[in-house]
Amino acid sequence: MKDITTLDVYRLAEELSDLVWEAFDQWSRKVQNTTGYQIIKSCDSIAANLAEGYGRFTPADRKRFYLYSRGSFEETKAWLRKLIRRKIIKSEEIDRYTEIINELGPKLNAFINKTK
Repeated sequence: MKDITTLDVYRLAEELSDLVWEAFDQWSRKVQNTTGYQIIKSCDSIAANLAEGYGRFTPADRKRFYLYSRGSFEETKAWLRKLIRRKIIKSEEIDRYTEIINELGPKLNAFINKTK
């Protein structure tokens, strides 16, 4: 079995969470204490659930955690939409988030669908 860190889906999830982590320090205390901590948790949960599922023995166990990961991905997108709408994320950063999201979503779905 490959190391999970070699998989594109996992690396993209980590890249997204690192991007959010770095941006967090630039946000006001109000944003950090409300949306900020929520998006860090949901974003970190994408890769964490992929890793936990990857370490499970049965396909059903693996798939369950991969589906949790997809739920965290959707939650992260919801928080990102709020941050963009509230003009917390700068316009020049939006493209990078969009690029990762647009690549991660299909890869995550394909990864889940491959699990038998």
